[in-house]
Amino acid sequence: MASRRSFLHHAAALLGGLALHPAAAAAWPGLTPLADGGPEDDFWRQVRLAYAASPTLINLNNGGVSPAPRAVMDALDYYNRMCNEAPTFYMWRILDQDREPLRAALAALAGVSPEELAVNRNATEALNSVIFGLPLQAGDEVVLSRFDYPNMVNAWKQREAREGIRLVWVEDLPLPTDDAEALTQAYVRAFTNRTRIVHLTHVINWCGQIMPVRRIADAAHERGIEVLVDAAHSFALIDYTIPDLGADYWGTALHKWLCAPFGSGMLYVKKEKIGKIWPLLSSADPKSEDIRKFESIGTRSLPIEMAIGYALDFHHLIGTRRKQERLFYLKNYWVEQAKKLPGFRTWTPHHPDFSCAIGTIGFEGKKPGDLSAFLMDKYKIHTVPIEWQQISAVRITPNVYTMPADLDKLVHGLQQFAGQ
Repeated sequence: MASRRSFLHHAAALLGGLALHPAAAAAWPGLTPLADGGPEDDFWRQVRLAYAASPTLINLNNGGVSPAPRAVMDALDYYNRMCNEAPTFYMWRILDQDREPLRAALAALAGVSPEELAVNRNATEALNSVIFGLPLQAGDEVVLSRFDYPNMVNAWKQREAREGIRLVWVEDLPLPTDDAEALTQAYVRAFTNRTRIVHLTHVINWCGQIMPVRRIADAAHERGIEVLVDAAHSFALIDYTIPDLGADYWGTALHKWLCAPFGSGMLYVKKEKIGKIWPLLSSADPKSEDIRKFESIGTRSLPIEMAIGYALDFHHLIGTRRKQERLFYLKNYWVEQAKKLPGFRTWTPHHPDFSCAIGTIGFEGKKPGDLSAFLMDKYKIHTVPIEWQQISAVRITPNVYTMPADLDKLVHGLQQFAGQ
């Protein structure tokens, strides 16, 4: 496999060269003030060059799907070409064996045992594995919020329609807020002696609100209620491990903040609970206590899985804490300027414990679709309009390759739109 070794060395050089630049090395030991200019800015400019970020279109919808670094794209292309030389040989005899080292590396970042993690295709698959696999009976209650992601809400609704379980909605979430107790009590008030599980979204995708998951989880566990956490927008962005959340079940997408290839995700099930969850697709005993039963999906993309490892390497180059600090800084950089504009309104908290990269804003009397279209037409800035529950706004989400100069253009566009 000389060609494979050659590729690995080349990819390592692409990653390592970023860290070895003197300016980047000077900024590496700790979190320096995140200002535009100086060694810290040099570091982030090199991060930008590690992506194929468009020089003409400013992508501020990284909350949907994040792009992969060049090294990850190169790895995906390499493994695709390898597999197509002799698919069943390279896929099942070579690359399939590499899933275990990958599982161990992901588990180390997540802070759990490799025997509790399954590699799959996205957060929907991960969370649906639990939603449809959890043994529930007619009359059992599930507590959830209308701010949870639609794919998961609809999965619960399907179980409700088919099996007669009861969905209990948390209707009075005071968003946005930095009052952890108010958020916790909104859920606790919904708990009854029939509640079997609470579905929690760690970072609400509509507005960027970080929920006090651990506090709610502790309150649930005191009452014998299990906890399922949707971490699609928090893993590899917020500096935490899965045990910090107190989750029994947890799912994420790796093609968001880890910047892995599109169609990669991960499921966590607490070890002692694996046996009772039936997999979505089964090729073995559905009551098996092996986490790998959740990976039985038939023919899969081994190249995507292998490229996840390169995304992990790149993530570690930056560091979760550093990434979180940077993206909180970038979010506040533009929000602090925009909030001075007439009619400005935000649905995102300011405190770092309750928000990070995502900022959702609007202007009184103006439609979010018009703002999103204006930014694209006049400034080539890609955002997404949000119309959900009481939120009527535009979601703006930078990434690590976004520079303050990009956000200066955003602010200028917001100023022009607000002044119309």
